[in-house]
Amino acid sequence: METTAAPNSATIDAVWFLLGQEHDEHSGYVPIHSTPFTIGRRSGLSYTLNNPTVSGLHAEIVQVDQSLAVRDLQSTNGTYVNGKRVTAQVVLSEDDLLQFADVAFRVRRQAAHLEIGTVHTNGYDRALALVQFDKLMRDRAVIPHFQPLVRLSDMQLEGYETLGRSCIVGLETPYAMFTAAAQLNLEVELSRMLRWEGLQAASRYPQRPRIFVNTHPCEMDDPGLLGSMRSLREFSDEMPIVLEIHEKAVTDPQSMRELREALRDLDIGLAYDDFGAGQTRLVELVEVRPDYLKFDMQLVQKIDQASAERQKLLEALVRMTCDLGIATLAEGVETEGEHQVCQQLGFDIGQGFYYGKPAPVNVSHAAAVEAADVKDGGAGPPPKVVLP
Repeated sequence: METTAAPNSATIDAVWFLLGQEHDEHSGYVPIHSTPFTIGRRSGLSYTLNNPTVSGLHAEIVQVDQSLAVRDLQSTNGTYVNGKRVTAQVVLSEDDLLQFADVAFRVRRQAAHLEIGTVHTNGYDRALALVQFDKLMRDRAVIPHFQPLVRLSDMQLEGYETLGRSCIVGLETPYAMFTAAAQLNLEVELSRMLRWEGLQAASRYPQRPRIFVNTHPCEMDDPGLLGSMRSLREFSDEMPIVLEIHEKAVTDPQSMRELREALRDLDIGLAYDDFGAGQTRLVELVEVRPDYLKFDMQLVQKIDQASAERQKLLEALVRMTCDLGIATLAEGVETEGEHQVCQQLGFDIGQGFYYGKPAPVNVSHAAAVEAADVKDGGAGPPPKVVLP
């Protein structure tokens, strides 16, 4: 990274710098020792960004009283502050997210006499992820993946759970997406977008498999949840849909009863997810029965190596759930041993790498099942699953 002072520059009292990533393999900080501070792809500027999306003379940073401001210099792909495109001079504040085309930085400030120390690269990643989140939402840049759910009685396909992925740096996984969304209070909007994009992608299947879509706990207090589900049903009136709600979010039986009835009117099923991960809510389970109960992977993984007492406890929970007319699903099945014990304990459905990894629609799920990673040390390939 080359930084040179511009001629006839003004000295600034505090040390301002940009913290970010120019390339995946290089990260660091860019001190702004003087203004105007020019940024672009040309050599000889205050800071040269060797990125094809950046214009030759892209933007400049100038001093405004004791602060700095950024101006876009008619760049092709724009300059952004906190996700908003710069159309006039914008005063910068510490921790602002400053983006030149596809290159993102965090604005930092320290007193001039303090030494700038090393900053952990996780800080760069977080700053980049927050800026890139705007791009994720604006371009709806998610790649829906689908993981098969398999009936254990005959190894036939029960459906797919749709899972969000992206190719945007720092936002590749749902965890990264929702971590960034939480800092912007956009968890609900992200959750809705993932459902919509997932169902659109699922419509490309030649048949109409049952699709399990997820919610975020924040949506339980949001009046727009039913509206978003109604939009999904209007988009596809033939696709079987099941809405998954995290077990921890099932706290108000009356609200859940109203939601269940509204979903039934839309011909949408209901599943409680991650059952047993926290405080198991047996009262709500009895009073507001879902169509599916997904047992958390912590209960399932290594169940073949568990004590007889633990297996009996899980078997009792499965039997009780089945007696209520609820289909039971074992999450996180990865080995032949876990698969066999889940069959013996009476689970109706299995989900996990043993049956197939998440994959986009344009990837053959039959091939994905055959190539699934079985981690029990050579038990052989997982059983074939009949896929649409």
